[in-house]
Amino acid sequence: MGKLFLLLLVAAASALNVASQSGRRITTPRPTQTGPIQPPLNPEPELSSPVAPSGLLFLPENLRERQIKSLNSGSFRFADFHGKVVVINLWASWCGPCRMEVPEYEKVRKAYAGRDVEFIGLTTEDPRTSSDRVNKFLRDISFGFRLGWADRETARTLMNGRNSIPQTLVIDADGRVVNHWSGYSPGQSGNKLKQTIDQALQTARRT
Repeated sequence: MGKLFLLLLVAAASALNVASQSGRRITTPRPTQTGPIQPPLNPEPELSSPVAPSGLLFLPENLRERQIKSLNSGSFRFADFHGKVVVINLWASWCGPCRMEVPEYEKVRKAYAGRDVEFIGLTTEDPRTSSDRVNKFLRDISFGFRLGWADRETARTLMNGRNSIPQTLVIDADGRVVNHWSGYSPGQSGNKLKQTIDQALQTARRT
């Protein structure tokens, strides 16, 4: 009986020791970092603003010499207007903002009559499938720009990665892209066009 009691006492003491050691291993917390979080080793650099907002600094030579088919008849080249400020408006007959923008741009065009400014409107549509729709658009809206069809390569180069319509580019007398923007802002697009043309004309006078 005494031996049995002694064995039970030894077994209970051993179990208590194991449990206490096990508890210490489980409950001991790991040290935590309390300092500031480190920034990435190679953060992305901030992008600087390009000289021309479109990234297209000059009209490429092949684009200046490309024949553009007129909406009525014949053709023309951008090179035909060397020495002038050139306004290029990309539009489409299905484009609601284009329909609202044209009257504002027409006021600007008339304000520069007789100046060294050429206004060109290019539709990005396919003449083989869209002639009727384009002609109806022009019957509804007075658009006094020199009008032509922008083939796929011409449109891609001028848009320079922007796929929205309308788009406007202003080119100075040396073929430099002064400004390029997308979309139409009611009551503001005409003023922006006028200010950009004045900027391009001032650049021509300085040179």
